[in-house]
Amino acid sequence: MRMSAKAEYATRAMVHMATLEQDELIKSEDLATAQEIPPQFLLDILSDLRGARLVRSVRGREGGYALARPASEINLAEVLRCIDGPLASVHNVGLGDLPYVGPTARLTDVWMALRASMRSVLEQTTLADVAGQRLPPHVRELAADYRQQERGRTKRRRA
Repeated sequence: MRMSAKAEYATRAMVHMATLEQDELIKSEDLATAQEIPPQFLLDILSDLRGARLVRSVRGREGGYALARPASEINLAEVLRCIDGPLASVHNVGLGDLPYVGPTARLTDVWMALRASMRSVLEQTTLADVAGQRLPPHVRELAADYRQQERGRTKRRRA
């Protein structure tokens, strides 16, 4: 999976907002500074998130942005889909419509498994999970497995 800068910034902004008190507003400039996101880029992101009803905005001097729903009700998949579209696609073609034949026909199953794997992590991990550092057990296990594999690769490269 390749995540765009826009999707990564959106996720960081949303997790940051998840740490605020319910109904507390944050100004876009303060959020941009806190997360080191280019301010104009963040405004574009917030506009997309507002359009998807993931954040709400209040205009005026005391205005700002806040999550539109409790952080425990917004999963990471919603944020990423809002910004980048489907979690896994091949040339923007539905996975069931891929024109694979012969020895490549089973690639469709591989891409479907990849999407299912991403969904199992992203749809079951909420902003509250990340902000509260309480990731679902299967996500913690996958991350631990990844770290262990990376340590093994690093050791082999040094040898």
